Amino acid sequence: MHILHIAGARPNFPKLAPVHRAIRTAEWRQTIVHTGQHYDAALSDQFFDELGIPEPDVNLEVGSASHAVQTARIMERFEPVLSAEPPDWVLVYGDVNSTVAAALVASKLGVRVAHVEAGLRSYDRTMPEEINRIVTDRLADLLLTPSRDASVTLRAEGEPEEEIEFVGNVMIDTLLRTLPAARGSGFRASLGLSDDPIVVTLHRPSNVDDVGRLRAVASTLRSLAESRPVVFPVHPRTRQRLESAGISVGGVQLLDPIGYLAMLDLVQSAHAVVTDSGGLQEETTALGVPCFTLRPNTERPITVTEGTNTLVPEPQDLAGHLEALTDGRTGGRVPEGWDGRAAERIVEALEKRNGARR
Repeated sequence: MHILHIAGARPNFPKLAPVHRAIRTAEWRQTIVHTGQHYDAALSDQFFDELGIPEPDVNLEVGSASHAVQTARIMERFEPVLSAEPPDWVLVYGDVNSTVAAALVASKLGVRVAHVEAGLRSYDRTMPEEINRIVTDRLADLLLTPSRDASVTLRAEGEPEEEIEFVGNVMIDTLLRTLPAARGSGFRASLGLSDDPIVVTLHRPSNVDDVGRLRAVASTLRSLAESRPVVFPVHPRTRQRLESAGISVGGVQLLDPIGYLAMLDLVQSAHAVVTDSGGLQEETTALGVPCFTLRPNTERPITVTEGTNTLVPEPQDLAGHLEALTDGRTGGRVPEGWDGRAAERIVEALEKRNGARR
């Protein structure tokens, strides 16, 4: 078979890496199309190097833009690539604009689409990613779910049983494979931390575009930094919002965006993680690290019901949650299928459907 992978932003790369490796073992032909949705080419290259992903065969170089413009550019530039040599399957990952744009183009050209990380729902349509998830799942021919509850959601939405395949979480494939390298990277030690840190990442508009909310978050982080190191790799969008609003985060160790191994080294030894990222909710659950998600909802509810994640809708409540921690670890278990073999099951699902057409 010929498999074409679509990747466009940093969250896609740890999902692509194990699937590409497993398909290479199966000796199928593969093509990687990087849409260029992520604006930082140097950091994108670093992720590819660290995760062992080959250089993309095609880079659409769409760059940053509004959701509509970016999605349109991807569709316009991807269509001739796909038309020139249609693969057996287009594999799309996660919920970024590249995901839905590629699914739309492939579906209209009659090329089968497999969605890795299907069935996740926050039920909050103010999140652009939620729209991307819903549309991609409606179009996809194969829905590869990371958790049993995601499969249940798809059935409830009327998706045919034969299109749904529970495979587990490919993000955890990458985490388990790279954890020794992350621990050996020395990144945490290079920061000179005196204690296990609180690690922070924030980028969603609901947190960083509301000046009042961002100011409340910063105030909480300053308070926490008085008693424990707080390390904050700052998304460029977040840094711009902090600077334009004149908001101080004194006492907090601010970093430029960092690579996958550096981030994993920080998180695996963290006292706790404060985030609005979807991927970190999963990684902390796999690592047994407490996670406090500054959102009223999550598309990954299994990280709350089975894992180490706690939703914190209001930033002023964050300090109380963190003060309740004792040793930096909390209850919870690793969900089914988060065992490092999800990519193998994806290959099995594709093999099972080899030759079947819609």
